[in-house]
Amino acid sequence: MKSKKVIQLYQKFVIPCYTQYPLVMAKGKGANVWDVEGKKYLDFFPGWAVSGLGHCPAKVAAAIRKQSKLIFHIPNNYYNQLQGKLAEKLSKLSFGGKCFFCNSGAEANEAAIKLARLYGKDGGRYQIISMKNSFHGRTLATLTLTGQKKIKEGFSPLPEGFKTVPFNDLRAVQKAITKKTVAIFLEPIQGEGGINIIEKEYLFSLRKLCDKKKILLIFDEVQTGMGRTGKFFCYQNFAVIPDIMTLAKTLGGGFPIGALIAKKEIADLMGPGTHASTFGGGPLACAAALAVIEMIEKEGLLKNVKKMGKYLRGKLENLKKKYSFIKGIKGLGLMLGVELEIPCQKIVESCLKKGLLINCTQKKILRIMPPIIVTKKEIDKAINILDKVMEKEK
Repeated sequence: MKSKKVIQLYQKFVIPCYTQYPLVMAKGKGANVWDVEGKKYLDFFPGWAVSGLGHCPAKVAAAIRKQSKLIFHIPNNYYNQLQGKLAEKLSKLSFGGKCFFCNSGAEANEAAIKLARLYGKDGGRYQIISMKNSFHGRTLATLTLTGQKKIKEGFSPLPEGFKTVPFNDLRAVQKAITKKTVAIFLEPIQGEGGINIIEKEYLFSLRKLCDKKKILLIFDEVQTGMGRTGKFFCYQNFAVIPDIMTLAKTLGGGFPIGALIAKKEIADLMGPGTHASTFGGGPLACAAALAVIEMIEKEGLLKNVKKMGKYLRGKLENLKKKYSFIKGIKGLGLMLGVELEIPCQKIVESCLKKGLLINCTQKKILRIMPPIIVTKKEIDKAINILDKVMEKEK
C-alpha cells in the first residue's frame, strides 16, 4: 500500500487526535526506519524513547517470540513467573521497592496518584504539587497534574486536588504546601517541557522538605528511565531517592508496558480491590522488559550513553558556534535539547525530507534523543543533515 492510500484511510477512518507528518513507516532496525516506498530515515527521536534500544532489538524480539509459543495472557488473579522476575529485577536496580505493572506511562502515573491518596487518606491529605511545564499523561487526572495549560483546554471541570508551581523554585513549593498536601510529583528532566533539568540543590531540599512534612516525593521517569541519561534511572545521577517512581517507554523496548515502583512501606497500601490493570504485567510485556534490562547490562549500554552523549553534545556545540540562532545545548546523556531563537518546526520538517527524524517541543526546542545503541557514525550522519538544514536558516 502506498503512502497516499494509507493517509487517505486515516483521513476517513481514524480520529484525528495526533499531529502527523507525511511519513508512513513500514519497518525499522536499530536507529533506522523505512517508509512504505522504501526510503530510509535515521531515527533520532524513536517514539519519545519507546524504541530506546533501537527498532526491533534482536534479543527483545527473540524473547517475545519464545514467550508467544507458551502463553499470551495471564490474568492477574493468578501468578505470572515473568512478572515476579521483572519486579525483582526492577526493585534491585532501583531502591528496593515493590512494583505494579500497567501498559503506559499515563497509567503508571494514575497509579501513583491513587497510591499517594491512599497514603494520605487517614489524615485527609490528597493534594499533589506538580511543576510548571511538566507532562504526565493524557488521562483526566494526569493532564490535570500536567503543568501546561494547553493540555487541559476543553476538559473542564478537572479533578480537584492538584497545584502547579514553577520548576526549580523551592520557595514556590513551600508556599504551595498545605495541611492537605500529600505528594510532590516531578520529572528529573522535563521532556515535553523543553529538556529542563532539575537542580541538585533544589532536589536535595525537596527531599528534606518531604521527609520533614511526611510528604511523598514522586519521580516520573517515563522518559528518563532505563538508561537514557547514563544511569538506569535518572534520579541516580542526583543521589536523591524517591518514594515512588514511574516507568514506561524504553522499558518494553517497543512493547507496551508501564510500571510503578514504590517503597515497601507505602506499596502495600494498594491492597486487593484498590487498583488493577487487565493487561498489566502480561507475559509478553514482561519477557520484553527482561530482555531490555539484559541488553542494557550485558552490552554496556550505560557506558555507550555516556560516551555517545558527550560526543553528540560536542557536535551540537560546534553547530552552536556556527549558527547564531542557537542559544544553547541542554540535557543529560542522550536526552538533549537544542534551544533556538527561532521556531524549530520548519527545521524538523526539513530534516524529515532529508531522512532525519527529530522533534520540536515548546516551539523553539529541538529535542534529540537517539536510541542508546547509537554509534558515532550515525551521530555524524545526523549532524551532517542538521547542519545542511540549518545552513538555509542563516
